[in-house]
Amino acid sequence: MWRRYLLYVVFLLAGACSREPNAPSQTARAPDANRGRSLYLSNCAACHNSSDPARDGPIGPAIKGSSRELLEARILKASYPPGYQPKRKTAAMPAQPYLKSAIPDLAAFLGSDPAPLKKDHK
Repeated sequence: MWRRYLLYVVFLLAGACSREPNAPSQTARAPDANRGRSLYLSNCAACHNSSDPARDGPIGPAIKGSSRELLEARILKASYPPGYQPKRKTAAMPAQPYLKSAIPDLAAFLGSDPAPLKKDHK
């Protein structure tokens, strides 16, 4: 009887130790500027500039070269980092926390992170 109990405890402990708590289920991937471009076009271009993020858009300012810190503050909280002077005094941009996982790719596309566009092989 005690062997069965001991075996049960061993399997229970082995299962509990097999993964780190809160470990990501997928391996981290490098930021992708091409994916960032697609995300920009589908989520940002309507208010910023539809063809060139270095130019002002109809509602939002140019965002090319925006720091990762600024992107995180604007996208996640609709706020600005401490000490940042906004380009415009409007507060039209809402928080978009569903884009949290897209920030590295957007930063790569906008030039915040050095991740060049990959050439399409057609």
